[in-house]
Amino acid sequence: MWVSAEAAVTFGVVVLLLVVHQLWWTNRQARDGAERKVQALEREWEEGEGEGELGEVGPGPSAPSADVPGGGSSGDGVVGEAAGSGAAGGGGAGTARPRGGDREPSGLRWDQAYAILRIPRLGVTAPVAQGVSKGGVLDKGYVGHYPQTAQPGGAGNFALAGHRNTHGEPFRYINRLRAGDEVEVETREAVFTYVVDKGLAQTSARDVGVIAKMPRSNVRTGAGYREPGYYLTLTTCTPEFTSKYRLVVWGKLAAMRPR
Repeated sequence: MWVSAEAAVTFGVVVLLLVVHQLWWTNRQARDGAERKVQALEREWEEGEGEGELGEVGPGPSAPSADVPGGGSSGDGVVGEAAGSGAAGGGGAGTARPRGGDREPSGLRWDQAYAILRIPRLGVTAPVAQGVSKGGVLDKGYVGHYPQTAQPGGAGNFALAGHRNTHGEPFRYINRLRAGDEVEVETREAVFTYVVDKGLAQTSARDVGVIAKMPRSNVRTGAGYREPGYYLTLTTCTPEFTSKYRLVVWGKLAAMRPR
């Protein structure tokens, strides 16, 4: 009985330490790293380092997507079976096209941060990196850009994923966003302001329609849009501490100003 009691206590302590690590330590590490990356990007842009012409990004390695139900970890926030799903393709027709935003900077590494996302209502400031892999992007506290979706300010759908719980959890409270709230995306060239327009409280993790160039749910057919435009999509997991479903917030491009 004494040995069993000691084993039970030891097991309890180990479980407690694991919980502390997941809920506190990973958040602290990721937030500190993301904050440093934001500061580094701001310094780089201010100093004008590494400037170059815009060009197509190389295909690079196949982006390892965060898993979907059937193997996903809590809070990965990614929609679809593969990060590079053609169903989420960018581009598309629109009305007046803003300058830039349609192509990715040449030489961009697959997991390299290249923009800053700011959500004033939530007090969120996070770097945006190319790709939605967990180890290379999301677990670092970054927000991940779905490959093949539009770039900031570009025609189509600029689609992003972020953790809702652990590892910095930048998208933990995006369910609190309301129509009219602003979301800013800053790049080396410009600051793009999107205004929150619609949301989808819950949909399947395989509902790739929500990140298509004209975002519209394939599961809840009344949710989304019916015409081309300049859209922003934020995706994360729901309910909290699970990866069973996806929460989606949509916005429309409202303004652009050069840096």
